[in-house]
Amino acid sequence: MLHLTILCAFAYCAGMIDAVVGGGGLIQIPALLNVFPGSQAATIFGTNKFSSVWGTSVAARNYAGKVAIPWNLVLPAAASAFAMSFLGAATVSFIPHGVLRPLVLFLVVVMAIYIFRKKDFGAIQRPLAVGTRERVLSVLIGGSIGFYDGLFGPGTGSFLIFLFIRYLALDFLQASASAKFVNLATNIAALMFFIPTGKVLYEIAVPMAIFNMLGAYTGTRVAMKRGTAFIRALFLFLLVVLIIKLAWDMVQPV
Repeated sequence: MLHLTILCAFAYCAGMIDAVVGGGGLIQIPALLNVFPGSQAATIFGTNKFSSVWGTSVAARNYAGKVAIPWNLVLPAAASAFAMSFLGAATVSFIPHGVLRPLVLFLVVVMAIYIFRKKDFGAIQRPLAVGTRERVLSVLIGGSIGFYDGLFGPGTGSFLIFLFIRYLALDFLQASASAKFVNLATNIAALMFFIPTGKVLYEIAVPMAIFNMLGAYTGTRVAMKRGTAFIRALFLFLLVVLIIKLAWDMVQPV
């Protein structure tokens, strides 16, 4: 009972943070690994996905009613992410994570430096005429991040937010809201593998899902109330945490 209480507390925090800037997996997965150290990685990931997909759904629904989401860009990105996440999952066994970690760490460091130096990054939404180029970009962003999420995963929401701001001219609030729908697509795609193969601990995942939804509800309310400046600061903090985690994983013995 104590373990379940702890996991639900972590699920609430994960839902709240994930609703604002992504990165919920950085909170839930280590918590699950500590409570169930002997479980298969696929079971940990499946349980995490089951919990987080419900929180992501709540966040997406809340944002949809309050934030101007560019659906003509987000829907193609979500569809592409859904399809490519399958390919990423199928490729997992062929690419060692030890090869990916240094590359991802480098990209996150560059992203953090870029955002820190560019003070107006994501501060305002710049009107963008949506044409063929923008739709192609949205499909490429969704597909590449969907593939990455199926293949490796850490920082998926952060990469989405960064790319939506950098290439589709959204502000932080819009980018965070839009990322939720793409994340939702990749989570559902992953669960289509995890659920049929019995990789979800429902007695743990269901209570965690409830608290993840409560956290997501809180997170979206805070994000919409505090605005882009707050999201930018929290986003930079999350990138620092992600950098530390990736660097720590690299120096750990196999």
